[in-house]
This record gives sequence, structure tokens and C-alpha cells, in this order.
Amino acid sequence: MAINRYTKMAYANADEMYFGKSKFPVKAGLGLEIGAGYAIPELNYAPRPHTGVSKEALVTEYEKITRDAMNRIVQIGAPAVVLETEHVQQMSNNPTWGAAVAHAQKTIMEEFHEEYGVKCALRHTIGDIREDRDFLALRGEKNDTMLEAFDLCAKQGADLLSIESMGGKEVFDYSIVRDDTAGVLFGIGVLGTSDIDFVWQNIADIAKKNKVVAAGDTDCAQANTAMFIAGGLLDKNLAHTTAIVARCISAARTLAAYEAGATGPGKDCGYEHTIIKAIAGIPISQEGKGSTCAHSDVMGNLTMQCCDLWSNESVEYHGEFGGTTVQCWVESLAYDCSLMNTALKTGNQKILRDLLALSDKYRDPQGYVLHYENAYKVGEAIAANGKDTYLRSKAAAEECCKILESGIKEGKLVLTRFEQNALKNIENDLKAMPDSREKFIEQCMDKYKAEVSVFKPENYVL
Repeated sequence: MAINRYTKMAYANADEMYFGKSKFPVKAGLGLEIGAGYAIPELNYAPRPHTGVSKEALVTEYEKITRDAMNRIVQIGAPAVVLETEHVQQMSNNPTWGAAVAHAQKTIMEEFHEEYGVKCALRHTIGDIREDRDFLALRGEKNDTMLEAFDLCAKQGADLLSIESMGGKEVFDYSIVRDDTAGVLFGIGVLGTSDIDFVWQNIADIAKKNKVVAAGDTDCAQANTAMFIAGGLLDKNLAHTTAIVARCISAARTLAAYEAGATGPGKDCGYEHTIIKAIAGIPISQEGKGSTCAHSDVMGNLTMQCCDLWSNESVEYHGEFGGTTVQCWVESLAYDCSLMNTALKTGNQKILRDLLALSDKYRDPQGYVLHYENAYKVGEAIAANGKDTYLRSKAAAEECCKILESGIKEGKLVLTRFEQNALKNIENDLKAMPDSREKFIEQCMDKYKAEVSVFKPENYVL
């Protein structure tokens, strides 16, 4: 399958974007159309650790999860749901395990669709198992096993196929703790994009063969790592300006999945997906306030601004006062979606979008840049350099810095001296980078082959 780079925006302007509606809706599963004018809860969950001892135990656990979630959806009268099964390692390393889980889940979902008319789809996110002890092994036996897991899950009931791919992470991990902007850009924008090109052409072929949806990727391995290290407003382990620059670079990287054949919905933990929706017009899943069961962020309302699926990230299956965890969290997600859908039906979607976005816009530089108006500007910078994956990654980082400088100048975005110093350092680093992709890659290859022992250039086609 050919790689088709985006060089223009799907939307004429940022104001055209809002939740529940995308330029290119996706039909999936049982009566579901995503991005077609209504928001849908996407429940994400994890089995209890002790159930990973055998295929039978895992299948039983996921049957309980699925039946509990579907029951609660019916009990509260929610019309639609997506269930996302993020594979534990046993399920991707043993593809028949994941396939058995998919079959069991889909059988239950079909019962609820037939009995109650619930529109639903099943997403399986295959684990990126391409590791060999201390380094990535992106080609070879582990890759073959991973692709087999995709194929068998698609055959056995998964409607949407996703992954959180890890290409470039070895260089990124080394660089992010050293405030090495060039290494962050090389790891995410160049190496990560190269790996996505490889991975997603294969996934798209599998999806096409099995007549299911090649959904999308997320830069969880890198941009989310930066966000988590940055932490909250009291943390100083990493500047939040550094984290949002990494996030903007990640948009150029994650976009490559859709250039290689994915159609959306983009996966929930890709906070970069508002930028990608602006460029590609694909439906997206997002997480925010509903993901506090998994982690904290500083933009829990803002991320709802343009979502088509609304997710909780992930929650371990166990009991709570209000039912099992999956019942409690799917109910909360469904009520958020009900509010969005009421806004859509009454023509108030832009008012609600703006309130959600404004409530977090000035809390932190990350929310400021990911506000849909600024996210659109980052998208424009990427699209203007769309043919060159290095230049578009660099342009995304530069535009991010411009947006932050503008916010400071207006007096609306207040940054500490620590954050402002980090921003200046990044700007200087970007100015020092060459305008030639070939020269940048040559410089980085020499540096990181020498400094990062686990970096294996043979993993990447550059």
C-alpha cells in the first residue's frame, strides 16, 4: 500500500471542528458510524493480573468485563458504545489467546445488539511486542508474531485494529532526560515515522483482507512519556514546554499511520489527535477527565473539544460501590457523551466546545497549544511541509514555540522562569538544526550510534 502524505488541511478553519463530527466518518461493528454526528463512549479496561495465567482464565475475565459493560449501557439507556481491549503481553505474544478473547467479546456484543439494539464495536489494540531484552527488534520474528495477532483478532471479531507503536523510543528515552531537542525530534519525528510507515502498511493490508477497520496509532511511548514526566503544576522533573513540543512533533509522527492506510478512529491516548483531525479529517478518540483512574493530566475538559469517541484510558476490573469498575466508568463516559449529543442536537455544540476548551486553555502550556485553534495552526505547519517527515516535525516544534511566545506576549499565558528558560533553549536548539533531512539524519546517526548502545539503525529505513 502506498504512502500518501498530507499536504493540506481537511478543514478550512479551526471553527469547523467540534466533537461528534468528522469529515470522514468510519462505519464499524454492529450498526455503528463514528464521527457521523454523535459522540460515543469508548470503554478501556484491564484484566486483574492473576487472570493472565492461562487463555481460559483470560477469556473468562473478558467475558465478565464485556457483559458487565454492556449490561450497564442498557440499564442507563445509552444507545452506543465501543469497547477497547488493550492486549496484555500474553495475548499478543500468543496470538490465539487474543483471538479467543476477541471471539468471546464479540459474541456477547452481538447478543446485546440483537436483543436491545445497542450499536457497538470492538477495538483490539495489539501490544507492540517487538523487543529483545534491552533493545527494540522492529523487524523479524517478533514482528511476525505481532502481525499474526492482528490477523487472528480481525478474523475472530475485532472491528477496529490499533497499536501503540514504539519505534524511536530508544533514542527518545535517552534524549528526553537530557533536554536534547534534536534527539527528541529524531526519535519521534524521523525514527518513529519510519517505523509507522512500515507497521501501518502491514496493518492496513490485514484490515483490508479481513474487511475490518485499520483504526490508528498513538505516540504513547514517547509524547505521553514526556507528559507523564512533566507531571502537574508542582513538578519540575521536565518542563511542560518541553512536553508540548514533543507532543507537536508526535502529531507529525502519528499522522503517518493515516498516510499508510489507517482511517481512524485515532486511539484515545493520542493527545496529538486534535492536530491530526484538523489535517486528516478522521474521527478521533480522546481521553481526559475520565482517565483519572489511569493517570492525571492538566487538560481534562479541553480534550473533549473535538472527540468522536470519549474514553477513560484504562481501568483494572474489580468491584466498586457502584458496581464493577467497567460499569462505573462506562456510565460516566456515557453521560458525558449524552451532554455532547444534546449540544449537537440543539445546535449548541460550538458553545459547549468553547467552554470545555477555555476551562483548561490557560492552565498549562500543553492545554494552550492543544486548544483547537492553536492545534489547527500546528496542523497547518505540518501540512505545509508534508512531503518531508523531518521538516514537518521541525515545523511543528517551531510553530509550537511561536504559539507559546504569542501567548506570553499577550499576557494570557503565564509561564514560570523555569518554563520560559526551557522554551528559549528549545528555540535555540531548533535554530541550530539544518534545513536538510539528509544532513540532520547523518548528524543524528553519528551521535546516537555512539551514545545509545541499544539504538539499532537496521530497525529503520532512512
